[in-house]
Amino acid sequence: MYPNLNAEMARNNITQIDISKKLNLSYSTVSDKINGKKDFKLKECKEIILNLLPGTTIDYLFATNVDSENNVNGS
Repeated sequence: MYPNLNAEMARNNITQIDISKKLNLSYSTVSDKINGKKDFKLKECKEIILNLLPGTTIDYLFATNVDSENNVNGS
């Protein structure tokens, strides 16, 4: 659901467990959020950026597959 988030996690050797610990959430909750079954809260997005993936932006990191498709089609 979040291809840029997944790519940055892979580049930086960050796991869903790392995110769950930083956000104080269960692994399954983080997995649901990454897979688009639940939404990330703005505060959670900021925590990920500030503490795990500095130098990225919310717009970039949390762009969805739908956002990417819309940009390609000019919508």
